[in-house]
Amino acid sequence: MDINLLKEEFNNAFGYSNDLNYFFSPGRVNLIGEHIDYNGGLVFPCALSIGIYAAVRYRDDDIVNLRSKNMNNIVSFKLDNIKYDDSDGWGNYPKGVVKYLLDGGYNLKGADVYFVTTLPDGAGLSSSAALEVLTGYLMLYPSLGEKIDRVELAKLCQRVENEFVGVNCGIMDQFSVAMGKKNSAVLLDCNTLEYEYAPLELNDYSLVIMNTNKRRELADSKYNERRSECDKSLEIIGQHKSIRNICEADIDDLKYLNDEVLRKRARHVITENERVKKAVEVLKTGNVEEFGNLLKQSHDSLRDDYEVTGLHLDAIVEEALKFDGCIGARMTGAGFGGCAIALVEKNKIKEFTDFVGKNYLYRTNITPNFYMCSVEDGVKKIG
Repeated sequence: MDINLLKEEFNNAFGYSNDLNYFFSPGRVNLIGEHIDYNGGLVFPCALSIGIYAAVRYRDDDIVNLRSKNMNNIVSFKLDNIKYDDSDGWGNYPKGVVKYLLDGGYNLKGADVYFVTTLPDGAGLSSSAALEVLTGYLMLYPSLGEKIDRVELAKLCQRVENEFVGVNCGIMDQFSVAMGKKNSAVLLDCNTLEYEYAPLELNDYSLVIMNTNKRRELADSKYNERRSECDKSLEIIGQHKSIRNICEADIDDLKYLNDEVLRKRARHVITENERVKKAVEVLKTGNVEEFGNLLKQSHDSLRDDYEVTGLHLDAIVEEALKFDGCIGARMTGAGFGGCAIALVEKNKIKEFTDFVGKNYLYRTNITPNFYMCSVEDGVKKIG
């Protein structure tokens, strides 16, 4: 986004100021390793070139005013009086971050903040994590600058979403937004928070994000249901061997699960964790085609064993894989709508989006959107 345009929009919202700071927080996409972050497994996300921008004017008092180009309501509060309020809607995410930073002993200044997002709403590209991490970073910046501990910031933002907002998410979203690295994906162990960067060199292929434009209406309820099923599976397997999470189980351990549904859920978690390990290996050797095969296997497992895809995600992935020049595709995120990703030959992207767009519209009566994103750094000061 053009900084001058962001400045102009801030001035329209808050009145003229020449003393502004600008920040950017990326969306994220998980390349592979779905629904295993809360099972203590390995995930492989990257930060995107689309995300949330903020223009900030720091104040000399304890008032914080939040406005967004993409939302109608204005959110205002004092640093010594922060409470969850349903009427604030989206504003509860940044409010929670500010409250938890203050509770952690950080000295913060008041601020006027204007947000603009380029992330599609409800698409599963982690707009809430981007907003949380962005808020924490811009509030800490006056005192800490580039010395902000990004891992601690990610952990705090996860706690905000779990406790203040009430969404029982894992750490992956906040971690990848805070710790993303240009042209690299992050291999993250969600159990220990150990991580390493792996090069994301896709050679003749590009990553295309396909938005089904089907809002993820079932995702929250099914997410809680799947967590409960995984907890039950862990409890049963744990009666036979010592494991901390299902990702430490072996495929042979499925014999302990007599319930077919629990067996399917655990099989997805165990096999998906192994696919993440293989994905990192093949990318390090430049074998993009095998990475594409792993994406297909991941989608099949999410469809058949974890049962979180649904009509729209299945339709867009199936149409993508019919195209000559697409070597892999799968759903990404919580499921039941939102986005999928595809690996597509760079010189065929226009043909690909035309083909998939037409066929998906025919099958679902919904027009999809496509995003050609680069892989970028995590949250940062810009301009």
